[in-house]
Amino acid sequence: MKPLTCFLVLLFASETWGLDLITEDLDELVDLEIDGFFSRSTRRNGRYQRSTSNNDDSGESVGGDDSILLHSYKIQSTITSRLANTMVQSKVENKAGHSQNLVFDVQIPKGAFIHNFTMNVNGITFTSSVKEKSAARSQYAQARARGKAAGILRSNALDMENFKAELNVPGGTKVQFEIHYQEPIRRRLSTYELIIPVQPGRLAKHLEVDIRIIEPQGIHFIHVPNSLGDQFENIATISKGEKKAHVSFKPTVVQQRKCPTCSSTAVDGNFVVTYDVNRDSKAGELEIFNGYFIHYFAPENLDPLPKNILFVIDVSGSMWGLKMKQTVEAMKTILGDLRSDDQFSVLDFNHNVRCWRDSLVQASRSQTDAAKKYIEGIHPNGGTNINDALLRAIFILNEAKNLGMLDANSVSMIVLVSDGDPTVGELKLPTIQKNVKKRIQDDISLFCLGIGFDVDYDFLKRLAHENHGAAQRIFGNQETSSQMKKFYNQVSTPLLKNLEFNYPQGLVSDITHNTFHNYFGGSEIVVAGKVDTENVQHLQSVITATASNAQLVLETLADVEGLDEFLSQDVHADPKFTERLWAYITINQLMAERNQAPTAALKRNITKRILQMSLDHHIVTPYMAMLIESPNGDELMLADSPQDRKRTCCPGALAVGQPKPESTIPSWAKPTSKTKDALSLVMGPTASAIHAVDNDPHFIINLPRQHKNICFNIDSEPGAILNLISDAKSGIVVNGQLVGAKKPLNNKLNTYFGKIGFNFESKGLKLEVSTEAITLKDSSSSTSLSWSDTGSLIRRRLLVSVKKDSKVNITVDGDLSFLVLLHRVWKKHPVNVNFLGIYVPPANNFSSNVHGLIGQFALEPDVQIYNERPGQDPGKSEATMVVKGHKLTVTRGLQKDFRLDRVFGTGVHCWFVHNNGKGFLDGHYRDYLVPTLYSYPKHP
Repeated sequence: MKPLTCFLVLLFASETWGLDLITEDLDELVDLEIDGFFSRSTRRNGRYQRSTSNNDDSGESVGGDDSILLHSYKIQSTITSRLANTMVQSKVENKAGHSQNLVFDVQIPKGAFIHNFTMNVNGITFTSSVKEKSAARSQYAQARARGKAAGILRSNALDMENFKAELNVPGGTKVQFEIHYQEPIRRRLSTYELIIPVQPGRLAKHLEVDIRIIEPQGIHFIHVPNSLGDQFENIATISKGEKKAHVSFKPTVVQQRKCPTCSSTAVDGNFVVTYDVNRDSKAGELEIFNGYFIHYFAPENLDPLPKNILFVIDVSGSMWGLKMKQTVEAMKTILGDLRSDDQFSVLDFNHNVRCWRDSLVQASRSQTDAAKKYIEGIHPNGGTNINDALLRAIFILNEAKNLGMLDANSVSMIVLVSDGDPTVGELKLPTIQKNVKKRIQDDISLFCLGIGFDVDYDFLKRLAHENHGAAQRIFGNQETSSQMKKFYNQVSTPLLKNLEFNYPQGLVSDITHNTFHNYFGGSEIVVAGKVDTENVQHLQSVITATASNAQLVLETLADVEGLDEFLSQDVHADPKFTERLWAYITINQLMAERNQAPTAALKRNITKRILQMSLDHHIVTPYMAMLIESPNGDELMLADSPQDRKRTCCPGALAVGQPKPESTIPSWAKPTSKTKDALSLVMGPTASAIHAVDNDPHFIINLPRQHKNICFNIDSEPGAILNLISDAKSGIVVNGQLVGAKKPLNNKLNTYFGKIGFNFESKGLKLEVSTEAITLKDSSSSTSLSWSDTGSLIRRRLLVSVKKDSKVNITVDGDLSFLVLLHRVWKKHPVNVNFLGIYVPPANNFSSNVHGLIGQFALEPDVQIYNERPGQDPGKSEATMVVKGHKLTVTRGLQKDFRLDRVFGTGVHCWFVHNNGKGFLDGHYRDYLVPTLYSYPKHP
């Protein structure tokens, strides 16, 4: 599944600047994913206006080979009492003599809401306005009916990660893109952190990041870590006053370059600012302004409460490789951070559920060390049984409470880590939600970590929010471990249990808060509401907060007049920050309540409230839309949500399961099937997470660390036997014997794998998979299954599982795994023959000495690909690849992964290495020829 990216493709027609209009297919081409917009812009004549500054540096030339010039890239962010308003502006010019696509691609931090987008093309400004969805759609339909240029942008309510605008413009055209987004700055681990992605994509004549912080409570400290790289050390400047701070980052063109002679930019990453406000003995801060109050609650110097925690870890096949490695790394750190008065256990699940300990144990050094060792020994395989895993964890906590094993002041929680949808057991997501809700007690919080893009994050959010918890999506890459630890640290330090705030009655109304759980976890709780301005002085009395383990006097005195005067003296301050923050929190809370509404009537009522608040505060929710139009209204774009988007998490969603495997297979190795015939046992769900050899024969080598696929073919003679994997230290050889087609096609005789041999020397076993049968041999006997059978062969912890006329899964000690697919053709076909394909996970646990056509890539080589350019074949670009000291010309191509679709296959984009992989392979492909199906190569 591809990363979530929001595409805003703007293609307009105008006699003024002669752009081509493409509108009929935009709703198919464009999918703008919008979680919400928070409106904050100065309006003039009913539309949002953008700044028109055209001050560009006239420094060193930054033009590239494509004749696209980035005049300026500016980011301005202003934080007013923890509410950040950020503007990203890009001024680009096409200096070529022909039309080109100009792209504006901005990464938006999670939790931020876009509230305005404009673009200016040769002086013509397109502005945006927020309207109720039906009204916006009606205006859009009327524009099309009148023959006006109208395109449509699709949106939905999923988390948005990127905003991308692409405009095709003639030569000599200048374009300015500008986007505004808003986010509350959250306090984590005693600091506020503002993260601004800075990704200009190329050298900019003028690059600037300008951040202003305005905090009425006073700024305790401010820090700007060097997160962009060593060459930008000491470029950022910081000025700090008592209640204001200013950060500026302005690298010159020379400083932006990757190297003195490079034409590419080194600016690519996150610009980070951390700070905290002044805190005294008070437990919170109350700010009252313009009829709203904001209460920041962050008491300090509290001792953590003991916790009872169950870690529930998905160890299904799709967790193979980097995901599992990073998860283990994070869990080892998390277990090491448990306090001695905590209790814990670990559950891991695939198609079955295993408990490291059947009950909670004290987090002593010996127990946490034993748990770490257990986790290190996990080898992912099988399917995903989320329902049984969660019910088992809930049972353990409920049983511990019933037996009086839990401290009265302790906090109980479950942390679920998973990367996919359920494929075994209960498959209906609403039923899983009901099962969990029915059995979990109110004093247990459920937290969900969704890894990667295949996970149904909406389902995990609903599951967590219904059960006093929170969810977080993290991505299966090198940062997985740090993201897991960061999320865990945010939720796993209970300080106050069953917290309640007590405000003077009759003075405040419409109180809302950012989500907190059964306990206060040491970050910050923000409570917002409306206040009676005539009696506001009475609110400035003692406010209390009670918890089951403490009572706090908050003494949050608010100087209303002083705050008003302070904000009015700063032109950068947001005068409506209290109202905006209240609206932001309220709508998020209503959206969460709507997701959990038990009846359709209640859901409709909540929807009406969200809609009204969206209109009142210019916030684009899934029930709103944004219109983007030219000054005269001739060109119109609609940012809207899809009307027929299918959501798998919704009530009534169905999933079709397949029967469980035969009971003769031991529990440690049971293969399982997944909806859509996804891979059994150990194979991942995506085509990119695999090494493969299929068809005639096409090799696909996945480089997970570098997120690349490299392909090559081997053209040899029928009967030749190629070594695919040789690992003398582990005693494993995998070879494939070629078989030829019935006759040449286009003067070329295609070859395929007709047999694949596995020699498990340390076990004294050999396995032959041919297009006719599957045979397992030892020194004294052999056992065979035909492809017309469905069954298993098990010997010496080697499992061979056959699915009729389809595939063979081979698992060794639950540690190594292979998949062989059968491709059958019509017997009377004049050319084609039956053949086999083999698929090997990159994370298979071979020794460091492994080699072979596939095995050599277990240790991933460094690959650099650059200078992509049009190729000789139209539609296929070429590039230069540097690998193993060789400089090669490679071609962009498409190969097929047949794991999910054995008839048509799934396309895998890759860079194709010509001449039998020469330069990418060690040596020549003939070095990998072996005499028998079970031989080691002469030069491993």
